[in-house]
Amino acid sequence: MNHLKLACIACLLLITTAVAAQQTPVISETLWSGSEGKFESAPDTALVQFSISLQQARLQDAYAQARESAARIRQIIRDNGLAPGDAEIGSFTMTPVYQWNAKHKLIGFQVNSSVVVKVHEFEKLGPLSDGFSQLDTSDGFSISFTLRNIESAKMKAIEDGYRKARSNAEVLAQAGGRKLGAMSYASVDASEFIPQPRPVIMKAQLLTGHTEPAPIQGFTPAKIIITAHVNVLFQLE
Repeated sequence: MNHLKLACIACLLLITTAVAAQQTPVISETLWSGSEGKFESAPDTALVQFSISLQQARLQDAYAQARESAARIRQIIRDNGLAPGDAEIGSFTMTPVYQWNAKHKLIGFQVNSSVVVKVHEFEKLGPLSDGFSQLDTSDGFSISFTLRNIESAKMKAIEDGYRKARSNAEVLAQAGGRKLGAMSYASVDASEFIPQPRPVIMKAQLLTGHTEPAPIQGFTPAKIIITAHVNVLFQLE
């Protein structure tokens, strides 16, 4: 029985070794090195996201209310020193609403739209959230953070990964009495960590009758972390 167990274990080891060899091919006079690079930065852009939802009995009234809400959004943006172009419409739908009974009666029209406002001066987040919360058509308010140039951050993470991979390869080559040569092949897998949107309590001002500090006031946004796993094949001299 013990001999059978040993044989099975040996077989599994051979299979594992064969699979590993297929994943990382062995090429003479070369050296593989892999490492994970990292770039970490405080965010420089906030994304204020919320949705507009309203319903009216007549299509004309629904359209008029949606247009009025959009005008108020633009005014809030201007009042806080931003340009209306900083707001992006993610979606806009206008659909009929029916009473689902035997007569299938039309009872109104519903308008739904999602809006994202890019903010680079974080001290404006409080006044903006206060202003948007006053809209009786607003819903689903949240704030998330990112970087203006996320691709540049990825390049820095890749550079960091390559430096670490080359440093490790140089140590290994010297330990084996060889000298590290030029890079022959490389692969990169980059990923990013973006903090999740932070929900903000809406319409607190309407309930209390006065403006309170925004729930996010005084907090520091979580850092943006970019990682890049770099695999490099070096020639040996």
